[in-house]
Amino acid sequence: MIYVCIPSHNEADTVGLLLWKIRKVFAEFGREYQLLVADDASTDRTAETLAGYAKVLPLTVVRHQVRQGYAASVQELLRIALERTDRPKRDCALLMHADFTHGPEFIPDMVKRIDSGADLVVGEGHLQGEPSRGYRMLRRWAPMLLRPAVHIPGVADTVSGFLCVRLGCLRLVMKGSEGPLLTTDGWAANAELLARLAPQARRIETIPTVERHDLRHRPSRVRAWDEAKSLWGSRRALRLAAAAAR
Repeated sequence: MIYVCIPSHNEADTVGLLLWKIRKVFAEFGREYQLLVADDASTDRTAETLAGYAKVLPLTVVRHQVRQGYAASVQELLRIALERTDRPKRDCALLMHADFTHGPEFIPDMVKRIDSGADLVVGEGHLQGEPSRGYRMLRRWAPMLLRPAVHIPGVADTVSGFLCVRLGCLRLVMKGSEGPLLTTDGWAANAELLARLAPQARRIETIPTVERHDLRHRPSRVRAWDEAKSLWGSRRALRLAAAAAR
C-alpha cells in the first residue's frame, strides 16, 4: 500500500485536480494506494472540494478546526499511515504538497526505488515558473544555509518536502522519538524530517523533479527574507534533532 500524504491549507483551486491526477497515475501504475489529506483549518472551499472527492476516491480527510501548521499536519498524516499499515516493510508513505508544486508523474519512479531496496527517496526540485528572484535565490541556497545542522550525504535538496519513505524506517524513527517528531515548521520542517529519517535508512536515493510554480492558482505564501530568517533561527533545533536521531 502507498499512502499519499498531502497537507493542505486553502488549496481549493488545486487540491481536487491534484487528487484526480494522482488517481490517473495509479490507474496506470497498478498499485494500491490511499490518499490522506490534512485540511488545516482552511477558510476557502477546500472542505467542500475534498468532501466531493472523498465519495469517489480512496480518500481520508483530517479536518483541523484551528490551524496547526504544516509540520503538525505532516506528522499527523505520517502517524495515520503507520497506524493503518500491516506491512511496514513493504508499504511506504509519500509526502507532497497540495498546490501542484510536486508533480504526480514522479510518484511511480519514487515508489519503484522503494521496491528496489531504498528506504528513503527524496525528490530534488528544479524550479519552473516562480517569478520571484528572491524565492529562487532562497530555494537554491536554503540547504546550504542549514548546513552543518542538516547534512545528508548524496542529498543536495533538503527542503523540497517531496519524499517517499518505507514505513518500517518511519516506524523506527517514531519509536525513538520522544515528544513531537517535528519541532520546526515550514522549509525547516522538511529538512528536520530528513534529518530524523536518514540515520534509520539503509539506502537513500534522490530523483530529479520539476517544482512547478506556474500551476498554482494563488500567490506564493513564502516571503524570502522572512523564510531566510526562520531557517537561520531553526539551525539549533535542527542540530539537536539530527543529534537525537543518530
